Amino acid sequence: MSESSVSDVRGMSVAAAFAGMRSVAPVVFKAGCPDCRGSFELTANALRLAIGASSRSTFYSFTCPDCGAAVRKPAGERIVELLTGGGVRTLRLHTP
Repeated sequence: MSESSVSDVRGMSVAAAFAGMRSVAPVVFKAGCPDCRGSFELTANALRLAIGASSRSTFYSFTCPDCGAAVRKPAGERIVELLTGGGVRTLRLHTP
């Protein structure tokens, strides 16, 4: 960064630095319910991710907004990556 760029940044207010920025849309995930066969989008807050010691004990869960069923689905490496990157709360399961 050049010296003139640094001095320009120091004199800039926070409001000026963020002027013109738009709010970021929340990440949404497409999901489906095996009980009612509903298809919908969920925000990160509606999902939970549990990471276990193996792929068999790693899953995500949510409550179906259509029928209220508790849904639990397996989560492979790619799903874990997408959910954690999208801000889904994660619980690490410990093995005894």
